Amino acid sequence: MSIEQIYQDMKTKLNNIVPDFELRHKAELAHQINELKQERNAVILGHNYMEPALFNSVPDYTGDSLGLSRRAAETDKDIIVFCGVEFMAETAKILNPGKTVLIPAEKAGCSLAASITAQDVRDLKVRFPGVPVVTYVNTYADVKAECDVCCTSGNAAAVVESFGSDTIIFLPDEYLAGNVANETGKHIIFPTRDPSQNPEQSTTLDYQMIGWHGRCEVHDKFTVGDINNIRQQFPDVLILAHPECSPEVVAASDYAGSTTAMINQVEQTNAPHYLLLTECAMGDNIAAANPDKEMLRLCSVRCPYMNQITLEDTLKTLQLTQYVIKIPEDIRVRAERSVQRMLEIG
Repeated sequence: MSIEQIYQDMKTKLNNIVPDFELRHKAELAHQINELKQERNAVILGHNYMEPALFNSVPDYTGDSLGLSRRAAETDKDIIVFCGVEFMAETAKILNPGKTVLIPAEKAGCSLAASITAQDVRDLKVRFPGVPVVTYVNTYADVKAECDVCCTSGNAAAVVESFGSDTIIFLPDEYLAGNVANETGKHIIFPTRDPSQNPEQSTTLDYQMIGWHGRCEVHDKFTVGDINNIRQQFPDVLILAHPECSPEVVAASDYAGSTTAMINQVEQTNAPHYLLLTECAMGDNIAAANPDKEMLRLCSVRCPYMNQITLEDTLKTLQLTQYVIKIPEDIRVRAERSVQRMLEIG
């Protein structure tokens, strides 16, 4: 596809979202990336939170963590470029040890993934021996290696219920854990890091889920007050929340689901207005894909880590083979078991 064709395609989708002069510049970058991608036998995966010009130009596949994990597991390309944050690229490497996995930014972290360490998980397993551990995929490889199975926001409840266990440790997202507990009817506790502060929780199993105090700094910003204010101005709005929002926000919304589930909900319904309580770039991408739907913007809550992934750096990553994802093999093998179990549950 020529630069002009890429520009025209982007303009059709993004005319009301991205300025024209920026689209022309981005089209030139996208053309270079697409040519280099062919030369290097590479596949580009783009998360739903990528900025619109990137999301709508160079990825071979777009989607949420679960969908892109599946694409990573299936690819026959030599190089995987993951346009997402570090834990996502790690998951691709976990599933493809023989392939080169690149990420376009050196430090594309995640506040949620940084909220827990492998030692934290080991300590919890000592305090609650024999209790299965479910770890959100938004964690680093060494944490995944310490758990029994991973999950995404889309299949978290199914993963928890697949164990048929009286008690589950669910890490690290406090809000997702609370929402899953509500969905599955389980009583959840959040123990302190220091067991001496609540020793009874190590011996008295009067609960079904054990959570952790980790949060996504983006979804933590949305409040019930925000929802009430929007409903006062737009009483016919359909509000969709990501499960990383607080249980109170989810309860006050009309629908809660993973990024893919939210996209499907917008596509399959016909509300007068829509409001997405999630990362703002995804809102732009859904608006571009659904020009006939009226999308409201509560505010511009952009993930500072996803925002580091740009077309400029994606091109440089392919040119220089830089920011290669590396995982010690002993950790990778143990983490792979957890990720594969997640994929099997679906």
